[in-house]
Amino acid sequence: MFDFYKIYRPITAAPFRKSGFYAEYEPCAALKPYIRCFWGSERSYRQEKAEDSEKTVVIPDTCMDIIFTVDYTNNRIADSFCGINDRVFTDENKSGEGRCVSVFAIRFYPWSASLFAEDSLRGTKNEFSPADRYFPKLKREIAPLLFEMADMEGRKKAAERILAKYVLRKQHTAVGNAMAEMFLKRGNVEVGRLADNTSVGSRQLERIFNEYTGASPKQLATMIRCQYLWRDILYGPDFDVQDAVFRYGYTDQSHLLREFKRYHAMSIPEAREYAWVREAG
Repeated sequence: MFDFYKIYRPITAAPFRKSGFYAEYEPCAALKPYIRCFWGSERSYRQEKAEDSEKTVVIPDTCMDIIFTVDYTNNRIADSFCGINDRVFTDENKSGEGRCVSVFAIRFYPWSASLFAEDSLRGTKNEFSPADRYFPKLKREIAPLLFEMADMEGRKKAAERILAKYVLRKQHTAVGNAMAEMFLKRGNVEVGRLADNTSVGSRQLERIFNEYTGASPKQLATMIRCQYLWRDILYGPDFDVQDAVFRYGYTDQSHLLREFKRYHAMSIPEAREYAWVREAG
């Protein structure tokens, strides 16, 4: 079940981005099935004025994040949990002008965050809440170390040691089987077929998915399809829209373009340009 990460690698709107403010780090081998990446600032930085601050397009990538912001100016740590989101938005760091901060975050796959949570993830789609609402043990152990360790590599290794202790739940069989079907079909699946393959009714499958992911099977499958499409757009040597319509089961080209823009707020050429322009951070 946890070999999913070998066939599904969700990416952001700017997957080539790397700077002192944002970098991604691969997890150790034991955590690769659960953690998409660790990310954050490679060093502390001073927050800028709102008009000068960095704006980042955040697309639905099916992942969930625990984010810690270390505020050296006020000697405190803010934290949040970001559930799966199904809408594109712009993240602008415009609060706390003049504070010296750094960021450290853990990005989970859609199937894995619930395994570390101490409560159901029901209703967490598009939610931003304190991390200890769902992950009190992780927050309690990780947060105090962030003042002691300023570099990303040290923080990552410390978080890995803690995360290795806290796989608290087993994955629900129906969730695992349904996601396997989604990944094998690259999101081009019907909820009724998923229910048949998991031997549970459609309503029960909806309830289970809400508990373990915060999203419905249909919502997740649609986002997974768009993620596979996005990878083809960026990494495919000869991407062709008409071929993608057939490959991913879209009704027609208009359907594909409309769904892509819904999740990116940009056309395909604009999104491709944004991704490459952001390569240097």
